[in-house]
Amino acid sequence: MQDILTRVSRINRPSLLVRTARFAVDEYNRSSHLPRLIKTQSLPGAGEALTRLLDVEAEINELRTADRAEYSFANHIDLLIAIMGEARLLRGTTRPTPIT
Repeated sequence: MQDILTRVSRINRPSLLVRTARFAVDEYNRSSHLPRLIKTQSLPGAGEALTRLLDVEAEINELRTADRAEYSFANHIDLLIAIMGEARLLRGTTRPTPIT
């Protein structure tokens, strides 16, 4: 799972995209947002969801950098919100339990 979180930490997007996504990440609801974004009926685990989201986001970012007409700022924001939300979830589930 650390490789996925490293991949997330290496995303370098314009600050307007990142700030907008950060503003809305607290409203992220994986059960309603995730199926639409990765086109699935069942909810995968956070690691698999994050991998799929990162792949879709990379494709959207290619559209952005190529100035393609199909690029949607709103869709890109939705993907970044989901990535941030899933990363939070994954970090919460992968923290080591302290030994007492």
